Amino acid sequence: MLDAVPATSLPRERMLLYGEKALSGQELLAILLRTGQHPYNVLELAGNLLKTFGGLALLRQATLSELEKIRGIGQVKALEIKALIELGKRIQTQHVAVQPTIHASYELAHQLIIELKDHKQEHLICIYLDTKNQVLLKKTLFIGSLDQTIAHPREVFHYAVRYSAARIILVHNHPSGNVLPSKQDLLFTKRVQKCGEMMGIDVLDHLIIGCKQYFSLREEGLMEEE
Repeated sequence: MLDAVPATSLPRERMLLYGEKALSGQELLAILLRTGQHPYNVLELAGNLLKTFGGLALLRQATLSELEKIRGIGQVKALEIKALIELGKRIQTQHVAVQPTIHASYELAHQLIIELKDHKQEHLICIYLDTKNQVLLKKTLFIGSLDQTIAHPREVFHYAVRYSAARIILVHNHPSGNVLPSKQDLLFTKRVQKCGEMMGIDVLDHLIIGCKQYFSLREEGLMEEE
C-alpha cells in the first residue's frame, strides 16, 4: 500500500521536490488518477493502464469504452484521461500552427506531422500563399477512407482564385505511416501542376505526412520544373 511508501517517494511529493520532468509517465498518470481502487494503489493502477495499452504513445489513441474496461478506471477517470489527452493534442497543434510565412518545406512538414499523425483517414490540405510566401489560407479540401485518396484539382484552385493566391503547397497524410508517394499521388501532383501553369499559380511542393516523417516531392526531385 502507499501508506508504507516514504512521502518523498510519492508522485505529488516528488513533483514538488524535483519538478514534473523528474517524474515517470506512470507517476504523472498517477497524479491525474488521484486514487486507486482495491486491490491496486494509484501507482499500480497507473502502471496497469500503461501496460494494457503498451505505453503513453498508444494510450493517447484509446477510446472511452476501452479505458472504462480497465479495472479501477470508471467513467469519470476515463473521461478525465480522454480530456487531458485531447487538451494535450490541442496545445501541441496550436503551438506549432502554420506560421504566417512559409520559409521551407521541412519546417511546414514538421508542424503538420503533429497535426496529422493520429488521423485515421487521409486528409488533403492546401496551403495558399501570396507572392511573399505569406499564408493566405490553410484549407482541408478532402477527407476520405484509405481507398479514396485524392480530390479533383478544381477544388484546389477554387480557393486559390478566391483568395488571389500566387502559390500553393499541397499536403496529405498517409495513415499507414509509409510516406512514399503512390502512383496516384504522383499523377495528381502532375495534374495540379499543369492546371497551375495554365492559371499562373505555382505549385511549390507536395508534402506527404506520416507518423514521424515526411516526404517532399520537391526535395526528392519529383516535381516538374516550371
